[in-house]
Amino acid sequence: MGDIIYSVTEAFQLIVFAIMMYYFILAFFGLKRKHEKKNYTPTKKFAMIVAAHNEEVVIGRLIESMLHQDYPRELFDIFVIADNCTDNTAKEARKHGVYVYERFNKDDKGKGYALEWMFDKIFKMQKKYDAVAIFDADNLVSKNWCKEINSKMLEGYKVVQGYIDSKNPNDSWIAASYSIAFWTQNRMYQLARANVGLSNQIGGTGFAIDIDMLKELGWGATCLTEDLEFSCKLILNGEKVGWAHDAIIYDEKPLTLKQSWVQRRRWMQGFTDVATRYFFKLIKKGIKERKWFVIDCALYSIQPFFTLMLGISIVLNFIQSNTSGVHIYLVSYSIGDIFFKVIGVMQFLITPLILRLDKKISSGLLVALTFYSSNVFLIPLFAAELENYGQILLMTIGFNLFFLLAVMLFLGKKKFIMFFRFLLYSLYTLTWIPITIQGILKKNNKEWNPTKHVRNVEIFDVQ
Repeated sequence: MGDIIYSVTEAFQLIVFAIMMYYFILAFFGLKRKHEKKNYTPTKKFAMIVAAHNEEVVIGRLIESMLHQDYPRELFDIFVIADNCTDNTAKEARKHGVYVYERFNKDDKGKGYALEWMFDKIFKMQKKYDAVAIFDADNLVSKNWCKEINSKMLEGYKVVQGYIDSKNPNDSWIAASYSIAFWTQNRMYQLARANVGLSNQIGGTGFAIDIDMLKELGWGATCLTEDLEFSCKLILNGEKVGWAHDAIIYDEKPLTLKQSWVQRRRWMQGFTDVATRYFFKLIKKGIKERKWFVIDCALYSIQPFFTLMLGISIVLNFIQSNTSGVHIYLVSYSIGDIFFKVIGVMQFLITPLILRLDKKISSGLLVALTFYSSNVFLIPLFAAELENYGQILLMTIGFNLFFLLAVMLFLGKKKFIMFFRFLLYSLYTLTWIPITIQGILKKNNKEWNPTKHVRNVEIFDVQ
């Protein structure tokens, strides 16, 4: 029995390690941007669509940013869906002279249904468009968004995703953690995929779809993560999603852990739902046609299950390191503890390095985080000379307090806050494990819980 448990644990941890290393290696391809030959000839005509539910506070600022596009005004129209609204969303949108459609449907609730309803209306209009562009009501849109997406679509992409930035990264530690996550993903996963020829993923907002292809395939994405569902549908039909790194949209991030928990649980519910319906189809197609971008999409779709597997792996490591007489296979034992520590430091540092490349943090903060990462080697080295866990805990606390004080003295209050929030980002990351478990258990719950937006930020505040 012991040999069986050992073998199963070995296989399990090797699978987790292999997937983790795949994403780790992929991330390095996002460190450098390839030279792009852009075509800024205004060609595509966009129907820019906003699905809004009780968004009177933020809808006006979004429309203002959309109206100031560096793109011929006759080549884009703005459509606002006031979806099951009980406030003045429709009234506020109409003040800006855009098309407003009010929808009331208590059965089919959610962004996916609202978009499908609007698409059908646009298909039947006498006025024709080349592409539909999707935005959330809390967004702000950079003035070059249309021309950057137009350029990418002229390369032949039928679907293009823009860069999702943050409009409130300094509002709270949760908003900062979200911002760090999105900034990192834009480089490590989106740009990296574009650089190696894989398909990108639709991010829920700030993307455009060729209207003829939309008519041909149909939307049909009405789950809690309609963006992932439509991405899988596209890739199953042989299409790749393009990436426009300079087409920036600014998204409002949640302020509290409670808001964040509800939103991320909804994402995991949607991911689990999509994974159960598309994973094996994607794997089968990818293997049969020998197309790695399809397999890559399949791996992306099972994020909830990979997160759960990673959590189990962490628990196994904890049991092994804290319980005498318990022998569990660990990848670190077979590969080498030093190798794992080096990988750990590199994983820690790649995030601030990416943030520096996109000018989200200062060089001084990058240097501070680089020195801080030495704790992976220094703390175990000093801990070996100590007698008990209490002393080790005090030493670890002392190490962290020393770094916080040094950052405050040398870099100032603003950078100190960012440094501290970067450390809290690890806590944000760990919360994915219980959130994922809840999402998997609640995957059949399709109730939409939108995040309430309160930040009335203008486009010049974030550019």
